[in-house]
Amino acid sequence: MFNVTGILKRLVIGRAMRSEELHEALLPKRLALPVFASDPLSSVAYATQEILLVLTLGGLAYLHFTPWIAAAVVALMAVVVLSYRQVVHAYPSGGGSFEVVSTNLGPSTGLVVAASLLVDYVMTVAVSVASGVDNIISAVPRLAEYRVPLALVFVALLTAVNLRGLRESGRAFAAPTYLFIGGVLVMVVTGLIRYALGDPPVAESARYGITPDPGDAHLTGLALTMLVLRAFSSGCTALTGVEAISNGVPAFRKPKSKNAAATLVAMGTLAIVMFVGVTALALIAKVRITSDACRLTGLPGDCASYTQRTVIAQIAAAVFGGEHSVGFYVIQAATALVLILAANTAFNGFPLLASILAQHRYLPHQLHNRGDRLAFSNGILALAVVAALLLWGFRASVTSLIHLYILGVFTSFTLSQLGMVRHWNRELRVERDGALRRRHHVARVINAVGSVVTGLVLVIVLATKFTQGAWLAVLAAVVLWVMMRGIRRHYDTTAAELAVTDPKIELRPPSRVFGIVLVSTLHKPTLRALAYAHALKPDRLEALTVSVDRDSATELERRWEEYDIDVPLKILDSPYREVTRPVMEYVRSVRRESPRDVVAVFIPEYVVGHWWENLLHNQSALWLKSRLLFTPGVMVISVPWQLSSSARADHPPARAPGSVRRGEPQGDQRGPVGVRDR
Repeated sequence: MFNVTGILKRLVIGRAMRSEELHEALLPKRLALPVFASDPLSSVAYATQEILLVLTLGGLAYLHFTPWIAAAVVALMAVVVLSYRQVVHAYPSGGGSFEVVSTNLGPSTGLVVAASLLVDYVMTVAVSVASGVDNIISAVPRLAEYRVPLALVFVALLTAVNLRGLRESGRAFAAPTYLFIGGVLVMVVTGLIRYALGDPPVAESARYGITPDPGDAHLTGLALTMLVLRAFSSGCTALTGVEAISNGVPAFRKPKSKNAAATLVAMGTLAIVMFVGVTALALIAKVRITSDACRLTGLPGDCASYTQRTVIAQIAAAVFGGEHSVGFYVIQAATALVLILAANTAFNGFPLLASILAQHRYLPHQLHNRGDRLAFSNGILALAVVAALLLWGFRASVTSLIHLYILGVFTSFTLSQLGMVRHWNRELRVERDGALRRRHHVARVINAVGSVVTGLVLVIVLATKFTQGAWLAVLAAVVLWVMMRGIRRHYDTTAAELAVTDPKIELRPPSRVFGIVLVSTLHKPTLRALAYAHALKPDRLEALTVSVDRDSATELERRWEEYDIDVPLKILDSPYREVTRPVMEYVRSVRRESPRDVVAVFIPEYVVGHWWENLLHNQSALWLKSRLLFTPGVMVISVPWQLSSSARADHPPARAPGSVRRGEPQGDQRGPVGVRDR
């Protein structure tokens, strides 16, 4: 009989890999770039657009602030990249910001970073996929009504690819990422050459005007400053995902720190060049974009049904000669792909961070387990489910989701740079080599500047986005922080309770064992349970039944005597037809009489072959077991009786348990791991 589930699993994720094959899954720099840097690289597709959307709240009057805001974003990115290079070299174990902050600022502060990053990773998936769908709709507007289903399908595809492992996802995503990088660079160079030759590209929206919002028409002073700061905070989405490389250092080939640092610099350089180029072309081509199409003036037809193209789509159409040009469709296809694949940064960062947190007992241990392909499968699935719910709840709207974005990442940036300053202070106290001390001083200055700048940005983001939805991200991070503290407290309490304090006392056998066989009727399962209980030789043994019907109890007593069973039968009356309560009260009364005795309760159970048969049997036994397990000094022993239908479901595996995960071939008859024949 075919195992359909197993076949489908192999088709989706491939063959299981041995633990010893982990080194084969490590990434060279050319694959690490698309795996860990697709998010910051792809953000150039919408970072400029987010700046323009805010500035055009005041119409066209404030667009001249765009170059200055872009310059501030570029400077900030350079500082953050330089700062994280220090993290990669100082903490190569993969903990990234969490490890830096926990080590230097304390575990509670480290949890703040962890909670913020987990929220940010979820938002990365949601925003990236939603933005990718937006670009698909820009190329094919009739797909607008299928926005949410498209987003959910893309999340499912990303999940399936990532379950195949890091190396597989790197290979799958390398081509689209490099196509996007090459396409944008060609577009920027072509557009700038046309501008230099006196033939600047002109966007399709350049002929439209923009009506300012009533409250944003003539801003001055503090109000204008807040508008510019809000635009700057929106443009800072270009920095999301920068920290993923510091979390993923263990996934790089050796020398890990050096390769990770080189990839980080390559990512920062490419992101800055592309962001500057796209912003320059948006200004040259006079792109007009608003949050509401009805604010565009000179728009023909019904504004309510008009779908605005994204900024990068308008630039591509202007540079390459219209919306039907090959260049336009190449850029749109590459942009849509890389925006969707940008979520892959989170699909690698979230499971790695969750695994580290699980190792520190802040999250369930299952998140630290690797799947068949040596990926952290449980973390990948958890991320996919939460991101899918967000996309469904917010209708895959970038505008709605973007306000929940970047808060977590700037919390991480700020605290990690503060942690690095303390790290260098500690190093300088013990370092005596002059050259190293000078290097540490430079590194400390870089991290100090980084902490101040990112701290200011964090304040700006909170001030400008809190009431627009960022409060949800704050609330989610707080809930996560409290939950992780609770999980750690539970694991610590459990470990303390289970720790051996005095082996001599804890190995001392009970004074006596009192065996109780539960009986409902006299049949083969009951006799097997009695025989098994006899074989264990308890100090005292009796059968126990509950009388809910006098005639049935009398008939059971008669047959008991007829079969001459040498185990005394005790009958508990139950005038209200309850079964569980009388049994529980009797067992507890035995425990009260002899607290040092152990009560062993034997429960006959049916083993069936169909799921629906479980609904017809074993309900009383399951309920009784669930109650007895909470009673101190009581051992619950199931005595199975296999019904004929169970033989149909009994298909023993051809290999030993765990052999699939170990990669053993069919028919491998080796013994357990660590056992050798002598």
